[in-house]
Amino acid sequence: MKLSFKIAARFLKSTKGQTALIALGIAVGVSVQIFIGSLIQGLQKSLVNKTIGSSSQITVSSTSSDRLIGNYQDIVDKVKNSDERIKNVSMVSDGPALIKNDSKTYSVLLRGMNINDSDKIYNLKSSIYEGKEPESKFETLMGKDLKEELNLKLNDKVDIITNSGKIQSLTVTGFYDLKVATINKSWLVTDFDTVKELFATGDKITGIEMQVTDVFKADEIASKVSTNINSNAVKVDNWKAQNASLLSGLNGQSASSYMIQVFVMISVVLGIASVLMVTVVQKSKQIGILKAMGIKDRQSSLIFLFEGFLLGIMGTVIGVALGLGLSFSFSTFVKNPDGSPLIELYINYKFIGLSAFVALLASTIAALIPARGSSKLNPIEVIRNA
Repeated sequence: MKLSFKIAARFLKSTKGQTALIALGIAVGVSVQIFIGSLIQGLQKSLVNKTIGSSSQITVSSTSSDRLIGNYQDIVDKVKNSDERIKNVSMVSDGPALIKNDSKTYSVLLRGMNINDSDKIYNLKSSIYEGKEPESKFETLMGKDLKEELNLKLNDKVDIITNSGKIQSLTVTGFYDLKVATINKSWLVTDFDTVKELFATGDKITGIEMQVTDVFKADEIASKVSTNINSNAVKVDNWKAQNASLLSGLNGQSASSYMIQVFVMISVVLGIASVLMVTVVQKSKQIGILKAMGIKDRQSSLIFLFEGFLLGIMGTVIGVALGLGLSFSFSTFVKNPDGSPLIELYINYKFIGLSAFVALLASTIAALIPARGSSKLNPIEVIRNA
C-alpha cells in the first residue's frame, strides 16, 4: 500500500498541469456546492427569522365561545414541562377595538401582556424607537404605521371603542416598529389590567405563546404540548400548520439546492473518471514494467485509487476556501437599498464538512473504473506494443 501511494504521488507530480486542472475542476464543484448550499440556507434562515423568528411559534388558545382560558397557570406549568426545546413562554390577553379619527375608522387589537415575557418573543423593547413601555393602566404602545396614519405624538390620547360599545382614552407612551406593516397598524400593546377592565375578562387570558429552539420541529413539539395539557378546552397551533405556503417554499428551495449539488457532484465524478482513464493509457508502459517487476494487480489498482484520493484532498481544500470566499463576497458586496446584506452570511460547519467528505469520497470512487482497467493490463502485451 505504501508503494502504491508513492507511485500515485509520483504520477501526479509528473503531470503537474493535468493534476492542477483536475484539482481545479473538483474545487469548482465543491465551491459551487458550498456557495449554493450556504446561500439557500442563509436565505431560509433570514426568511424564518423575519417571519417566524420574532413571533409565536406555538400558540395555545381557547376553544370556548368567549375565547378565554381559565386556570391558565396550571396550563402554563404543563406547557413548560412538555419539552425541553421550549425556550420562551408568554401569556397574552387580546381584545378587538376600533379607533375613530375624523371620518376614518381603524380596527385595532388591544394586546395585554407582560412586557418582559413578551419581549423575549417579539423583541418589543428594542423595537421602541420613541418613548417608553407602558407602566400603568390605560397606557399603550402604538405601531409606527398607525402613528403616522393618526398623526400622533408622545403622551397624546387616543379613544378606543370596544366591541361592547365602551369608550376609553389611552395615553400613548411610546412608538414601536416591528418591521411588519400589519402589526404596526393594528397592535396596541398594553398591560393585563387595561384589557381586564375594558373587556371584562376577569382572571382569564386569551392565549399562551411560546418559542422553541428548533423552529422546524414546532409541529412535533406542539403535539407534545397538546398531549401534556390533555384538555378539550384549549387547542394548540404551530407556525408550520398556519404557514403552509411558506413551508412549501422553504422545502422547494431545499430540494432545488440538493438537485444542483447532486448534478455538480456527478459532473465532478465523470470528469475525474474520464481523466484517470486517459492516465491509465498514458501510464500503461510504466504499469506494464511495474507488473513485470512483480507488482500485483491489487497494488496497481491502488495506485489510481490513491490518485483519486489525493486529487480529492487537493480539490476539496481549495474548493472549501473558494466556496467560503464566494459566500463572504456575496454577503459583503450584494446589498439592499438600505445598505444591509441582501442575504446574511450563514456558515454551517456540518454542511461544509459533509460537502467536503462527499467530494473526497466521490473522487476516490471515480477512480474505481480506471483502477479496474489498470488491473487488467497484461504486462507482456503492454511492453510488446510500447
